Amino acid sequence: MGANSLEDSFGRRFSYLRLSVTDACNFRCVYCLPNGYQRSEGAEDHLSLAEIRNLVSAFTELGMWKIRLTGGEPTLRRDLLEIITMISENTAVKKIALSTNGYRLKQMAGELRLAGVSAVNVSVDTLNAQRFSALTGSGQLPEILEGIEAAIALGFESVKINAVLMKDTNESELALFLSWIRRRPVSVRFIELMPTGQTEAVFKKHHLQSNPLRMQLLEQGWTIKPRGPADGPAIEMSHPDFQGSIGLIAPYSTDFCATCNRLRISSTGGLRLCLFAEGNHSLRHLLQRSSQKEDLKQTIHSLLNKKEVSHYLPEGRYGNNQTFSSIGG
Repeated sequence: MGANSLEDSFGRRFSYLRLSVTDACNFRCVYCLPNGYQRSEGAEDHLSLAEIRNLVSAFTELGMWKIRLTGGEPTLRRDLLEIITMISENTAVKKIALSTNGYRLKQMAGELRLAGVSAVNVSVDTLNAQRFSALTGSGQLPEILEGIEAAIALGFESVKINAVLMKDTNESELALFLSWIRRRPVSVRFIELMPTGQTEAVFKKHHLQSNPLRMQLLEQGWTIKPRGPADGPAIEMSHPDFQGSIGLIAPYSTDFCATCNRLRISSTGGLRLCLFAEGNHSLRHLLQRSSQKEDLKQTIHSLLNKKEVSHYLPEGRYGNNQTFSSIGG
């Protein structure tokens, strides 16, 4: 492994960094924050603009070229546009993406595009307004869908919808989603529900495998797209009669982790080697000065050797993950 690339002991190369800018969220999704966001007493402040600059500089020198800003809900940060602009000034970054619940997308889409965001992922688990409100604690589905339309109109390179697949909740909405993407260049990604420390009961009640959905789509004439060199674990499907596409993310499937190409940084500077790892490795002490960059890069290299070949979800192990908002989703 070269000094300016990231490859783990299993030959996986990493070009994609998911960077959380806040763990706060204003929604109460049943599978993440059913009781709403509650800041822990004595919790660390989120990374500053200068700390993020030093972090991104080191990771791009190690071959990272795609940065996804996540939360919590990243648009809750007042300096989000400054963060995006700063990252876009790093010429090694080829793609800046944003994951959002979409509550401010209608108002911010233009500013996000100008600042440098080229891809947005919006969480929309259902197109039924009443069901959406029950799942998220928010009645803003119409405004969120208007925000998605705004992003399409502004020419974002990629607009994706993330829908967590849940038994007895949204499993019957495939036809509704398909009708919605027939004339929209949007990818709807159905993600299998995953457990956390706070939502194990929800997982046991609502987990649904995506394979029946995959078979249904294949029977309807959808085909699986070839995987690109920088693609993640999603199976992408297309159909000649649809402008949009479908993605399936099935973390319980065989060899799901074989194509892993991403690392995660928490909003307080913790490197998380896997969504379901046992804890984070703090990098914050190495983010205080630009002169620490070489030590930071060496530390990242060293920590990557600890990355395991796979998660252990089938064995019921999901690390110390209490909420997805706390680790950047």
